[in-house]
Amino acid sequence: MGIALIVHGGAEDIPHALQAGHLAGCSAATEAGWAILARHGSALDAVETAIRVMEDDPVFNAGRGSHLNRDGEVEMDAGMMDGRTLMAGAVAAVKRVANPITLARRVLSDSEHVFLAALGAERFAQQLGLPLCTQADLIVPRELHAWKERIASLPPAAPPSAGAARDEVPARTLSAPGDTVGAIAIDACGNLAVGNSTGGTPFKYPGRVGDTPIIGCGLYADNTRGAAACTGWGEQIMKTVLAKTAVDQIALSGSPVIAANVAIAFFRHRVNGLGGVICVSPEGQVGWAHSTPHMAYAYRMEGMPAAMASLRDPKAPA
Repeated sequence: MGIALIVHGGAEDIPHALQAGHLAGCSAATEAGWAILARHGSALDAVETAIRVMEDDPVFNAGRGSHLNRDGEVEMDAGMMDGRTLMAGAVAAVKRVANPITLARRVLSDSEHVFLAALGAERFAQQLGLPLCTQADLIVPRELHAWKERIASLPPAAPPSAGAARDEVPARTLSAPGDTVGAIAIDACGNLAVGNSTGGTPFKYPGRVGDTPIIGCGLYADNTRGAAACTGWGEQIMKTVLAKTAVDQIALSGSPVIAANVAIAFFRHRVNGLGGVICVSPEGQVGWAHSTPHMAYAYRMEGMPAAMASLRDPKAPA
């Protein structure tokens, strides 16, 4: 058994102009988390640190750089799970927390609850002394421009605050995946941890929550079975409980590579799902698979001199 860390930066058809940024961001996140594991830090600390790096990087749809909802606001979701204790923490629809993964971590460690949402989650952040930010701190020009384009494409009778009719919403907001970020680590004590963070889908209905913070759907970790984090079409990931499906496959096959591919094959077959999954076994081996043209990911295991990053699995569809 050895330490290991794998991160994802989202599964989608990543535009060429953003591909280098996704690779660099995933590599930086992996190295930041690895530095903690290398000095015998905890898997939870490594996961939180890696995801914070990606939340702070505007290339990703998490934290600063998140997609805007139909009202032109950022609403973010995040979750974490401890494979040693099965303790978990999650937050949804938060608007004023720059690093939702840290708030999810504090729900895990400092709350009697598993899941807090919206104003309640932000009130909890204030009670903990976590700083709040403004929407202006989170919105980047790329996402503001995309939101304005969508507003311009709507019929005049459909104001954004009321939401457009289903057949008037651009197709990408209904069927395309999104570039969530996430990480899984196993530390020197053999403990697994997993986390995910996202700004959700572009132009989503206010209050929409996807798979990202939902235990068993977007993420799952159990020291005795393995860990998985998912990214992509959240509505379909929830229907297939994809993270738990992948972890169960690790336990059955003993291989995170086989598990990831079986989970994604089931995901595609059952619901025509678009997305990806990263996995880590209790022995510290990693695996990944995706059904989208790209999934940004990077990993590092014992014996590797540096993180390995890529955008494509050779088995994924073109």
